[in-house]
Amino acid sequence: MAGSSATAPAAEPLPRSIFKKFLVMLCSLLMSLYVFYCLADRCQTLPGPIIAAGAASEEEEGGGGGYLGGSAELPPWQAAAARRKRLLQRLKQQQRRRRQEAAGAGPEMLPGAGGSRPGGSGGGGGSAAGTPGTLTSLLGEGSKRLPQAVIIGVKKGGTRALLEFLRVHPDVRAVGAEPHFFDRNYERGLAWYRDLMPRTLEGQITMEKTPSYFVTKEAPARISSMSKGTKLIVVVRDPVTRAISDYTQTLSKKPDIPTFESLTFKNRTTGLIDTSWSAIQIGIYAKHLENWLLYFPIGQILFVSGERLISDPAGELGRVQDFLGLKRIITDKHFYFNKTKGFPCLKKAEGSSKPHCLGKTKGRTHPDIDQEVVQRLRDFYRPFNMKFYQMTGQDFGWD
Repeated sequence: MAGSSATAPAAEPLPRSIFKKFLVMLCSLLMSLYVFYCLADRCQTLPGPIIAAGAASEEEEGGGGGYLGGSAELPPWQAAAARRKRLLQRLKQQQRRRRQEAAGAGPEMLPGAGGSRPGGSGGGGGSAAGTPGTLTSLLGEGSKRLPQAVIIGVKKGGTRALLEFLRVHPDVRAVGAEPHFFDRNYERGLAWYRDLMPRTLEGQITMEKTPSYFVTKEAPARISSMSKGTKLIVVVRDPVTRAISDYTQTLSKKPDIPTFESLTFKNRTTGLIDTSWSAIQIGIYAKHLENWLLYFPIGQILFVSGERLISDPAGELGRVQDFLGLKRIITDKHFYFNKTKGFPCLKKAEGSSKPHCLGKTKGRTHPDIDQEVVQRLRDFYRPFNMKFYQMTGQDFGWD
């Protein structure tokens, strides 16, 4: 039949709209795979020394090809994820080991965890790459938080020593330089302030110290506005000795300033003290504390004795650790007394295997001051000291 020999009709081409959708889906899939591959491969971009250090440590512990190494049998993104997981596990192991060593192994095993040091004195022989804080920053782990505790004063009271001692604790991370946020840089905003902070993991405390906060009128309200629960620490010292130390520091920078005696009095003949001079004004602790108590309860402020920080550093650090809710890890095993400096030093500093004392700017020799001037200052400060003892419930023994 004629109909049986006719050629079958050709298949119709796909509609143009379906073809376009197919191309879009294919392109999207390829782009997604590329982005995923780039993200998964991020660990491979870590600096070489960190990778080498990690690999060496892992080999020493019998881990094979290094904790940043991956099996060649795995796809790249799986190998990267495995390396990242092993690195985080190692970070947690280091933190546990440091806590155990600090708690039970004595001064030779002083933990090297602690704060970032943007402006502090460096540690010596420890490997910065091996500290939890450094690895945390490189990995982008943890988060930058506003400080839960602030050392607010006082200048020349012993705040730097306290911060350096606290940084030995593995659960304390602190800014090395003084941020001066609540007195000089407040207009920069909390986001700027937070960005100065080191990264912390869960359970770690973020801290900073700026001694001028204690005498800054606006500081209490500003810190309260940030967080009403902020814990405050004030290191205080005999106000007469503190004033002389303050003057000594200024004298080292400006040798041509007037004598201590001439700056102390408005009128030497009448013996009228010049309370407008900052070296004198800072030591009127009761006056400044009244301003803080308008915004914070007395139980939220810890007063550390600058004298006892020298004579019994472990005892004062014990009080501070209790106040911050930390385990008492820093003990007398961590300190030795430096007779040349005249104050205690760390047997091993943060991230270092060497003893560490504060820098040359600490422990300066005070100039000789007329004893009549010293006695007049003691008489001036006595009623303020007594009021301060009453307000804090502590007798610091300055009178």
